[in-house]
Amino acid sequence: MARNGDTTTLLGRLGAWCARRRWWVLGAWVVALVGLTLLGSALGGKPSDNLSVPGLPAAEGAAVLQRAFPGQGATDGQVVIRAERGTLLTGPPRAAIAETAERLRAVAGVASVQPPGRPGTVSPDGRTALMGIEWSTPPGDLGPAQLDRVREAAQPLERAGLTVAYSGAPAAQAEAAGTDWSAAVGIVAAIVILLLAFGSVVTMAIPVVGALVAVGSALAVLAVLQAVTDVSDVGRTLAVMIGLGVSVDYALFVVTRHAEQVADGVDVRESVARATSTAGRAVVIAGGTVAVAVLGLAAAGIPFVTRLGQSAAIAVVIAVLAAITLLPAALAIAGTGLGRWRLPFVSGPRPVDIDVPPDRMHGWARWSLMVTRKPWPFLVGGLALLLLLVAPVLRMELGQVDAGSDPPGSTTREAYALISTGFGPGFNGPVQIVLEGPLAKQSALAVADRARDLAGVIEVSPPVRSPIADVALISVVPGTAPASPRTTDLVEKLAQRLQPVAGAGTTVYATGLTAVGVDLSDRVASRLPWFIGVVILISFVLLMVEFRSLLVPLQAAVMNLLSVGAAFGVVVAIFQWGILRAQIGVPEAVSIEAWVPMMMFAILFGLSMDYEVFLLSRMREGWKQTGDPHGSVALGLASTARVISAAALIMVSVFLAFVLNDNVVVKMLGIGLATAVLVDATIIRLMLVPAVMSLCGKWNWWLPGRRGRDGGEAGTIPS
Repeated sequence: MARNGDTTTLLGRLGAWCARRRWWVLGAWVVALVGLTLLGSALGGKPSDNLSVPGLPAAEGAAVLQRAFPGQGATDGQVVIRAERGTLLTGPPRAAIAETAERLRAVAGVASVQPPGRPGTVSPDGRTALMGIEWSTPPGDLGPAQLDRVREAAQPLERAGLTVAYSGAPAAQAEAAGTDWSAAVGIVAAIVILLLAFGSVVTMAIPVVGALVAVGSALAVLAVLQAVTDVSDVGRTLAVMIGLGVSVDYALFVVTRHAEQVADGVDVRESVARATSTAGRAVVIAGGTVAVAVLGLAAAGIPFVTRLGQSAAIAVVIAVLAAITLLPAALAIAGTGLGRWRLPFVSGPRPVDIDVPPDRMHGWARWSLMVTRKPWPFLVGGLALLLLLVAPVLRMELGQVDAGSDPPGSTTREAYALISTGFGPGFNGPVQIVLEGPLAKQSALAVADRARDLAGVIEVSPPVRSPIADVALISVVPGTAPASPRTTDLVEKLAQRLQPVAGAGTTVYATGLTAVGVDLSDRVASRLPWFIGVVILISFVLLMVEFRSLLVPLQAAVMNLLSVGAAFGVVVAIFQWGILRAQIGVPEAVSIEAWVPMMMFAILFGLSMDYEVFLLSRMREGWKQTGDPHGSVALGLASTARVISAAALIMVSVFLAFVLNDNVVVKMLGIGLATAVLVDATIIRLMLVPAVMSLCGKWNWWLPGRRGRDGGEAGTIPS
């Protein structure tokens, strides 16, 4: 193993080479960014939020439905119409509806229009009606322009004094295309925190510009990929969120080490190589753990979640590459001017010495000695706080977020409210019952009658029989909203209860968006424990190999589980229980989107390794230099606390900025990630880890069964 700061390591040689060829490296990154951006624009790919999950009963039912009723595959939208007084069935309202239907048929991309009149399209009081639109245009091509055309065609309704709102396509796509200031707010926060933490405009600019280049490159790669495969809007947002956070974090690790070494008199190029060899190694390990964790989402067997993991992994890998190539080049270009344009009241990073008298120590050194000398109070107090935050996880409800959680004032939320008022909340997510088999058409009436008798069902449509297959379709409307747990219970048992009536040889499927969401929740719930176990095992092995220890990876796994659990607990408290919900723009309580816990765990378990690896690497260096188990813990904490605190503040700010996004699921991710990072950088890294490491002493670096890499005998405690 290389000595501390050894520039003969692969990373050290890479850092030295990038420092010598700094302008070539910088030019290569600029050319790659511009070239990929232009290529992605030329290919013209569109984002796709395809939620289909092969193998789920709802997905199989949807496939049967599409084959038997080809028109069911069209992109659907609705115009929701409400009369505040009177009825829609007579006089000017009826004429306005007829005129609007004709105008809509002339809109480019509209395949067909279904005016109110069919069963289930006019409310019992005659004051609310649904006008269906089928689009021939693919969902990814719909957006604000198409919604504007629909609004223009619907002018007769507004002139008649009717309330009009829009749901489905293209309303959802149009609202998703609005301006999102989250990334800009996060960048501004990073600039302010870096200036206050390091006091230099140059030191601030290098991580920020590097992060912008890395995130821009990741988005350019995704733009190219979406021309040949599915890349979702949520995946792009996730790539920006994760990419900004880790890029700044990784840059801080390297820049801080470099600044400390230059302040200690090391030559700039030598310092760049050393920083890349040491801090760069921590970056590679941390980034690799994040990438492996999010790529492991493929084990869930949910293509949408797999693609999200791939988008996040691309952002992380590019952030690592930038930290070990672009950053060394930028530091070499800055040369001895890294501390230029300083804020007069902020001091820069400086070497840490815990052997000086206490009255001459700076804050973090005093804190580190306090924790390592009296570890028990910090261990007990930290665990108590974490368990308090974790407690709400016991009441977590997995489900789906519907349009009722869209931002107040949005047309999709208004449409949801109008439908709920006129028809009932279940009309926002009807369940489609598909019968397939030789007797499907004959048994359809009996199945529909049985469905009407089920508790929780308020309306059942007459069966529709396929003209080209032995398939029948029945629409079942629950009495509760799509996201309600009672709707979930109904959907889970619906096919099973109707199967005996359908008879042998006929397969019953429950499908539609609501049923797909329920099946997705069940799939996640069944696979989440296995996924958690695999990620923990992989991270355990990586840390054991890196630090030649059993206790270090074991305590890391436990601590990371606690920080992730705290994040889950806060998300449940806010989104399910309603604490501070109104303040973040969520109008009503919602279940936790089914795939969010799995995605959060993968990202958070990986991100928590950033600080874990950085902190433990410095503790390990101290142990190798001094052989003092307690002093090395204090030195590692004192040396890293400043950069960990600054990095955590930046990452928390970046993640919290995404609360400004209108998408409730993005808000969940932002709050969950921010909570975990905050807990990880405070309670975990500043209290629990040093307390446990101090209590374990020399046992921290013990690995049985083989010779330690520092020369200790196999199976013995190093001395």
